[in-house]
Amino acid sequence: MINISALRVVLVRPRFPENIGMVARACANMGVERIILVTPERWDIDKARPLATPQAEKILTRIQVTATLAEALADAALVVGTTARTGGWRREMLGPEQAAQALALACAEGESAALVFGAEDCGLSNEEIEICHQLVRIPTAPDSPSLNLAQAVLLMLYECRKASCVQHFAEEAQQGSRRASQAEQERLFQNVKELLLSIDFVHSDNPDYFLMPMRRFLGRASLRRHEYDMLMGVCRQLRTMLRKIQQ
Repeated sequence: MINISALRVVLVRPRFPENIGMVARACANMGVERIILVTPERWDIDKARPLATPQAEKILTRIQVTATLAEALADAALVVGTTARTGGWRREMLGPEQAAQALALACAEGESAALVFGAEDCGLSNEEIEICHQLVRIPTAPDSPSLNLAQAVLLMLYECRKASCVQHFAEEAQQGSRRASQAEQERLFQNVKELLLSIDFVHSDNPDYFLMPMRRFLGRASLRRHEYDMLMGVCRQLRTMLRKIQQ
């Protein structure tokens, strides 16, 4: 069995400490040990504790709070965001099983992976979706699509737990350099965006929207550090050539 204990659950702007307690219980049930809260509306461990059960007490006491999602994910090699909405910025969705397989494979490789959930009332914003490498949507009945936060976490972690039991993931784990972190992938994307803007490949009015397929492509690629270094080198060389042409 693959150890998925290092998988982090990131809750963005959670509103109710009771929900956080139930999320901690779901993490304990499925063998995940780390929760990060991004700007929680209110965080009170005493209100969360009754919903967490004693088994999740250690998880509650180790909860980390950050000011931004980027800070919570900076060292993550794979970031999967959850959404109930589709269209626009929210394309190329994974199903829960696909997302869980990708997360389990990252864990099998010893990489840091994160599963991100938005606020109970509005989910993740477009800006937060941008930071995620891949998106997952839990299929629900059309007339009742909204899930309780803890329910959504439990469903996704259950799929991760199932995927962790598949032994062939350990055999598929790639050797060599580590995966590029979220912060490194973001740096690469910004370099690519600047280059494409400089050659008028995209318009400057809303480049992030038009380059969303590029961001998704880089996220799916699961770049290794040596591949990241190569692409950053290409960007540097192209910038040098452009400066010479423009002189």
